[in-house]
Amino acid sequence: MQTVKEKLTDMKEMRKAKAEAKAEEKEEKEIAKVRMEVAHEMRLAKEAEAAKARHIAKASQAIEKEITKRSSYMTDY
Repeated sequence: MQTVKEKLTDMKEMRKAKAEAKAEEKEEKEIAKVRMEVAHEMRLAKEAEAAKARHIAKASQAIEKEITKRSSYMTDY
């Protein structure tokens, strides 16, 4: 009778340990998924920042070109 109780107790403990390990693994997978999402968003932000810098540089070049063009008109008269 005692060994049957021990076996049942052992089985119960094993199920509990297995469930805890499975829950921990699930949590780790969720954390990894969130990290991947964050890395993806960071990459998109860096790309957007680079595009913004490129557009600003292009706009400043256009402004400089226009200023040069207008100053040459002013000196022609």
